[in-house]
Amino acid sequence: MIIVHEQDLLFHLKNTQVSYVFRVMEETGILENLYYGSTISDYENFDWLLEREIRPGNNLVPEKLLTSLEHIKQEMPVYGTTDFRYPALEVTYPDGDSISHFRYQGYKIFKGKEAVKPLPATFGEADQVQVLEVFLKDDYSDLHLTLRYAIYKELPVITRQTFLQNKGQQDYLLKHLASLNIDLPNEQYDWLHLDGAWARENHLSREKIHRGVQQVSSTRGASSHVHNPFLAICQPQTTESQGKVYGFSLIYSGNFQAQIELDNYDYLRIQLGINPFQFQWQLRSGETFVSPEAVAVFSLHGFSGMTQAFHSLFRRHLIRSSWKDVPRPVLLNSWEAAYFDFDEKKILDIAGASKELGVELFVLDDGWFGSRNSDKGSLGNWTENCEKLPRGLANLVRDIKAMGLQFGLWFEPEMVSDDTPLYQAHPDWIIGHPKKNISQGRNQYVLDFGNPKIVDVIYDQMDKILKEVPIDYLKLDMNRYISEAYSSELSPVQQGEVAHRYILGVYALYDRLANAYPHILIESCAGGGARFDAGMLYYSPQIWTSDDTDAVERLVIQAGTSMVYPLSSMGSHVSAVPNHQVARTTSLDMRKNVAFFGVFGYELNPLALTQEEKEQIRQQIKEYKAYQELIMQGDFYRLATGDTNRIAWMVVSPDQSEALVGYYQILAQPNPTYQRLRLRGLKEDDCYQVIEANTESQRYGRDLESIGLLLSQNYLGHEPEYWSREMLGDFSSRLVYLKRV
Repeated sequence: MIIVHEQDLLFHLKNTQVSYVFRVMEETGILENLYYGSTISDYENFDWLLEREIRPGNNLVPEKLLTSLEHIKQEMPVYGTTDFRYPALEVTYPDGDSISHFRYQGYKIFKGKEAVKPLPATFGEADQVQVLEVFLKDDYSDLHLTLRYAIYKELPVITRQTFLQNKGQQDYLLKHLASLNIDLPNEQYDWLHLDGAWARENHLSREKIHRGVQQVSSTRGASSHVHNPFLAICQPQTTESQGKVYGFSLIYSGNFQAQIELDNYDYLRIQLGINPFQFQWQLRSGETFVSPEAVAVFSLHGFSGMTQAFHSLFRRHLIRSSWKDVPRPVLLNSWEAAYFDFDEKKILDIAGASKELGVELFVLDDGWFGSRNSDKGSLGNWTENCEKLPRGLANLVRDIKAMGLQFGLWFEPEMVSDDTPLYQAHPDWIIGHPKKNISQGRNQYVLDFGNPKIVDVIYDQMDKILKEVPIDYLKLDMNRYISEAYSSELSPVQQGEVAHRYILGVYALYDRLANAYPHILIESCAGGGARFDAGMLYYSPQIWTSDDTDAVERLVIQAGTSMVYPLSSMGSHVSAVPNHQVARTTSLDMRKNVAFFGVFGYELNPLALTQEEKEQIRQQIKEYKAYQELIMQGDFYRLATGDTNRIAWMVVSPDQSEALVGYYQILAQPNPTYQRLRLRGLKEDDCYQVIEANTESQRYGRDLESIGLLLSQNYLGHEPEYWSREMLGDFSSRLVYLKRV
């Protein structure tokens, strides 16, 4: 998959779906990108891809008018080489300047791939992935740069990662190191990104690319509710099913920047990496700085093609948990059932009622520790709340497991409250300047996880609980951002390292927990989706998608999240109504039909249900278990409906033998038009049994794709029934199951 033209110093990464070609430029030793896109033949000579007009402006080589790097597509642009676009690498030298020139030195190819600690990354066996490392050295120092490329055999995926090593005796200040830089010819592209806020995460935005710089980023210490570390570019005519798409995702959970720069010669520069805002890393002699890994996906089959490539890569080559391919238990979380208001009897009653419904895992959320009765204290004091649980967690869990339930527990390990022994003994362990104002968020402070001693203390507290209590599931939460990045442990010149060191500490904690307790299912959470990113997926196979559990809001949230992240990673629960976030009332059926397309569970009080609702939930759980493997392992399609009032999607098994379709109408419409829903991903010549509620019919795959499901009714021969029909009203949904005959 990696072809090297030794004489021309040219590299061609190639599989059946994608090609990536770059070369070493003559005289300068700089890496020039020639092509990235659908797979092409490997030619003896690639000179036909070179673009060189004479530019009389700044040229790198004197009297050579073809060496203006401002107009050349590059792999790793730096400042000081006549390129006036934003660089991918910026280093401050002892003289105070930032002029660099990294020149080609050599390469290495190997098969198989593992993550390079301390960061998460993709991995694969020798027959699945090949890796190319290209080595560069700075002309002006002993700084060495390694660009790592990986290509996966079965996927239209190229990954990029960057390593900067200081082999000299002097220290340098690293100001910026992008994980990926790609320069592409512009084709009047649009760009897509995911943005929002708490309780409305990952809304999809699509905009025209204009001259200059456009970006999404985070400065909050987490990838954030506001933007996701993802962007895509596409042709204007691109849809879910057709058109060219380049998708980019960063495997990182901290401050990031994903940037597009369109220059005056119609080249498009795309960069992903750690946000250079307030970032500065002291690179000492002998040290190496490792950037997060970036993923580039190419699709000729629209957004669905991009989505399925991301989903396959993340499911097979990023999530490492022992739970990655195991059916997840249907859980009930105590948060919306009780909030902080519970005691041992109430928890046991809720757990018992959950078991009667068919729930498999009971999760005790916030409020079980210290003296926690509100969000105003006890974080960092991970000991049982003796007033609420006088017999302790171990006895409570023993009784819950005797019911036949698994047990899960909530922690928020990265935070501390000021009423705890931990804070009172170590007030300097929080992030913030001790002589300046330190803000609170949700009445709590952020622990300085860049300090390994603090991670050790929190891990030891958690480890004590986990050793004494048989726990099957952990929900690890994070409910506030970093607003004053300062560490009392670091020198003044290192304060730009706080945010990155913090997220490395978070990864270290997750890594220790996953290694010590591989049987435990870990679900990451950050006030909902504030850290729903590929970095966290490496450690936790599922992430709480949003604190907003309203079925209508979740349609947009889950559709946006599905652009990049697989259904098997998206925590998706049925909650009580009126909904606790938006006060909307939707049917239990609607809530179920939305939550099915994710990791299914409940977020309600089973003691408050009617007998009819209890029976409905019993049937829902049985239905979900029948579809679970299909939902977790299938290919996902967002279906075109023609308007924002109607949303539809489907998941198709890898062998195309079955599929599940969800169709949702938000508001009812008077005198509706005739409507059809064209399906995708089926085998054209196969016949499928189409099952909806109590009706069945048989249709061929080609007909379901070209004509679709007819959503309007046919009252021919039974007209009187029209006047007595049950009208669905607002917030209605349909679920259709297809099985190959």
